[in-house]
Order: sequence, then structure tokens, then C-alpha cells
Amino acid sequence: MTVVTADDLKVTITDSGQEYLLGLLSKQDCDGIAIRMFVSSPGTAQAETCIAYCRPGEEKDGDVKIALTGFDAWFEGRSLPFLEDAKVDYSPDRMGGQLTIRAPNSKMPKISDDSPVEDRITYVLHNDINPGLASHGGNVSLVEVTADKFAILKFGGGCQGCSAVDLTLKEGVEKTLREKIPELAGVKDVTDHTDTSKAYY
Repeated sequence: MTVVTADDLKVTITDSGQEYLLGLLSKQDCDGIAIRMFVSSPGTAQAETCIAYCRPGEEKDGDVKIALTGFDAWFEGRSLPFLEDAKVDYSPDRMGGQLTIRAPNSKMPKISDDSPVEDRITYVLHNDINPGLASHGGNVSLVEVTADKFAILKFGGGCQGCSAVDLTLKEGVEKTLREKIPELAGVKDVTDHTDTSKAYY
């Protein structure tokens, strides 16, 4: 069993887990291919811990590199607090086996004023805004933050194509986000609202 450590990281990847991942990487026909581990929507109930292929050059600024048996693993810098005490294991069985990832801290709110603005926006969307939109069968997610500090958002479910979405965006979403994240210049909606098949209004 290997415990990989970096400044703020403690992840256990079992021997069987490493062997399984090495087998997957060896089939990719790419010299230097690694894995990359990250948490999407960290600190929220929707958090998912993911492992993806990482070809040379696909690692991001702030990622932490750890050498494992036969391959390298990259860990997303902004996910480090949420990957604390994570465990990756592979259990063979008659059906071929299963890779399991357990990250007990992935859903734990660890948002502070020093957290990346993307994480703070995602936290507010999932914890303050989406519970209200859910009553209409809707949701909103962050696509990106532009260089001029606009949050690019995408609506889904009952909010897509809804005639009240402009009001929701300006009076609800933007107001809440700018109150909690003052450095935001505003929000923009990139949703295709021509599809009204699931619209609430």
C-alpha cells in the first residue's frame, strides 16, 4: 500500500489500485501518460471525486505530482483539501473487479476567503441558490469565470427556456453571488433558452 504525501495531501492508493491503473495506462499508447485526480463541485453535496487520463502537457498550474509504481499521478491543486484521507482501491471479482474511490472530505465545506473564486461561486450556487431553484425543477452551474470577473452560468432543468429566467438571474442569482463574492463584476447566462420543453413557466 502506498501513502502519497505532499504539502496538503494525503491519499492512499493500494497496491491493487496502482496495478489496475497502470494496466489501464499501458493500453493508451502514449508515452508519459499519467493519471489526474480531482474533485468536481468540491465542498458541496454534488461533489464527485474523479480520476482521468493525463497526457503530457495536460496537467494544470498548481497540480501536485506524485511518482507511483510505474506511473505518475497528478492531483489538482484546488482539490487538495478535499482529497485529504482519500483512498483508491481495486477489488477483483468474477465480473472483472471494480475500482473504488472514497474521499470522505470531498463534500465537506472548506471554503474560505482565500479559496479560488470558482470554488466559492460553486459553493454558493449549490448551497444557497440551487435549493430554491430545485422547487421549480431547475438548477444553475458555473461554466467559467472570465478575466474581467464575470461568472458565466448555465441553467438546466425547469430554468432552461423559462420565461422568468432573466428575473431569476438578476434578482436572485446575481444578487446573491455579488453579496457573498464582492469581487465579481456580474453574471452572464450562456444557456440555450430556445429549448422550452422542460421550462417551469
